[in-house]
Amino acid sequence: MMKRVVVAALLVLAVIAGLAGPASAQQVLTAQFGGFLPKGEGSRVEGDVLAIDRQYLLFDFGDFNGLLVGGDWSFALGEYLEAGAGFGYYQATAPAIYEEWVNQDGSEIEQELKLRIMPLTAVVKIFPLGAKRAFQPYVGGGLGAYFWRYSERGEFLATDDSIYEASYVQSGTSFGPVAVFGVRGRVSESALIGMEGRYQWGTADLSEDFLGPKLDLGGFSILATFGYRF
Repeated sequence: MMKRVVVAALLVLAVIAGLAGPASAQQVLTAQFGGFLPKGEGSRVEGDVLAIDRQYLLFDFGDFNGLLVGGDWSFALGEYLEAGAGFGYYQATAPAIYEEWVNQDGSEIEQELKLRIMPLTAVVKIFPLGAKRAFQPYVGGGLGAYFWRYSERGEFLATDDSIYEASYVQSGTSFGPVAVFGVRGRVSESALIGMEGRYQWGTADLSEDFLGPKLDLGGFSILATFGYRF
């Protein structure tokens, strides 16, 4: 997994570096803190494992809303454009129980559903008012590589109604578009603060170990941003 992350990161950075202008071009390093909200039950891709699990299990989709932290490096492509690359980390766990079945002693049949996504993104941002003003709204888009890991652990109901313990885990890399919008402001010659929204699209393929063949990786992020311009 880490080897794929490193290779993809180097490829994205190589592309971005190839687009970069002179070494004197203005650059910005940004730290990002906020939350990631995966798609809800009604808007997920057809065949999504969580939507299918929801037919048998009781769990709250809101439990998958979780902390997202990340960083971004960008450089100016003139007064109104910036290009850059970023990386983030999100993980959340949802407890689940079977809706219509219990153990022989009356206790719940319990599972733990866990999702992790580490997005690596290459994005171009457009600043309609310019990137040198005190108030800098922007929109943009690009491509994301999503390093994901999904697991279901706990007790499972077999076809003969017996109960067994197991752990099903799968990971991989998926790709999809990402859209960004936000605003940032200058608090000094070098320091920037702002808010950013991101929406990502992506789908992963799962093995037959899971009830659904797909895992929807899409969702919305809302981030506080803290930048340093040099």
